[in-house]
Amino acid sequence: MKSICVFCGSSYGALEAYSEAAKATGRTIAESGYRLIYGGARVGLMGTVADAALAAGGKVIGVLPRALQDKEIGHEGLTELHLVGSMHERKAQMADLSDAFIALPGGVGTLEEIFEIWTWGQLGYHKKPCGFLNVEGYYDHLIAFLDHQAQEGFTRKAMRDMAQFAETAEELIGMFKSYDPPSSPKWITKDET
Repeated sequence: MKSICVFCGSSYGALEAYSEAAKATGRTIAESGYRLIYGGARVGLMGTVADAALAAGGKVIGVLPRALQDKEIGHEGLTELHLVGSMHERKAQMADLSDAFIALPGGVGTLEEIFEIWTWGQLGYHKKPCGFLNVEGYYDHLIAFLDHQAQEGFTRKAMRDMAQFAETAEELIGMFKSYDPPSSPKWITKDET
C-alpha cells in the first residue's frame, strides 16, 4: 500500500470533531509514509486533510475537475494537482492512483464516491480496501442500514463486510493492512436469499 485516497466533505460540517478527524487522518497518512490522494480542493474537510498531510511532511496529490479549478477552490500548495475534464475522470484517476479508500464525514458526493469504489470491489474490478471513519457516530445509521440490507437479502454478508468502519485513521489503516477481499463473486443466487 503506497497511497490512500480520502473522500470527504467540501464543507466543515456541524461539529469541530469532523475537522479534528480530518487533521488526524491527513497527519496519520503522512506520518505512516503513504501518499494522500484526494479531490484537490482547498475548502472544507478536503482542504483540512490535505493541509494536515502537507504539514506532516507528506506527499499530497489532488485530482480536480477544471470547472472547479476555475471557481478558485483548487488547492495551490499540493505536491501534484491533476486537472481533469469531468467528475467521472476525477473518480477514475483517484481510483487508479490509490491503494485504499477512506470516507470521512461528508455529504452525498462523499457517499457516491465511496459507494462507487465499494461497488467496483464487489464486482472484482479491484481488490483494494475501503472504509468509513465513523467520527462521533456519524455513520451509525448507515451501518444499521447496511446490516438491514444484508438481512433483507440484497447484499451478501461477504460483500457487506468489505466496507470497514473504525473511529480512528490508525485503526482503519491497520484494518486495511490485513484486508482479504472476498474470493467469491458478488452475485446472489436464489438459494442464498
